[in-house]
Amino acid sequence: MKIGICNDHAGVEYKSKLAKMLSSRGIEVVNYGTDTEASVDYPDYAHRLASAVESGEVDLGIALCGTGNGMAITLNHHKAIRAGLAWSCEIGRLVKAHNNANVLVLPARFISYRMASAIVRTWLDTPFEGGRHERRIEKIPL
Repeated sequence: MKIGICNDHAGVEYKSKLAKMLSSRGIEVVNYGTDTEASVDYPDYAHRLASAVESGEVDLGIALCGTGNGMAITLNHHKAIRAGLAWSCEIGRLVKAHNNANVLVLPARFISYRMASAIVRTWLDTPFEGGRHERRIEKIPL
């Protein structure tokens, strides 16, 4: 599996730690984010990640910014992206099980790294339930 990860200046520390955690699970990680805490514009990085997921360059994506909202809004402007913002393991489970989110978005300034890593593990380990949820997902694109 190959996962793309992007971030703005608020997510630098968590991105680095998450990349190591993912690598330890045998997952290849591709960095689409900034590596500095100097202020940057999150859409620049979100679009790079979204394009990589859409093209199949990576299988899934993880995005981090201060609240997660900027990344989620930007990512979800891409037709093939279903980005879900999660701040707990239960939300992380549901965005995969019910929404089949292909990008997980984390609010780096509002959760601990311990929580962030737990959410990522939960999201990765959760299968999509399909059924009625598949019908709903098919109605998303305009």
